[in-house]
Amino acid sequence: MIQITPQMRILVAVEAQDFRKGIDGLARICREVLEVDPFGGTLFVFRNRRGTAIKCLVYDSQGFWLAQKRLSRGRFRWWPTSATAAATLEAHQLQRLIVGGDPAARDAAPVWRRLRTG
Repeated sequence: MIQITPQMRILVAVEAQDFRKGIDGLARICREVLEVDPFGGTLFVFRNRRGTAIKCLVYDSQGFWLAQKRLSRGRFRWWPTSATAAATLEAHQLQRLIVGGDPAARDAAPVWRRLRTG
């Protein structure tokens, strides 16, 4: 199971990708385009050209996880536009993106903070 933690580094590829690519093809994009080691525990998020689906790729020290979500209607409304190849997200922003929302919206969940005990 893919666990998304607040400490996890999350990169969103700005350019749309060919979704015929599997784990090996997306790992190559991570290395060559995003210039990040796909074996480092970073969670990578890609979208298809139409904006109707996203794929998440992450290595968990035993192997790769590849998850895909395709919307039954509509498109993912938000996607980063940047001069760089990737944008970063926090865990709560990724969860918002996965449900088809805008992670940059003001009503998104607050940033995670450590609770004080005692």
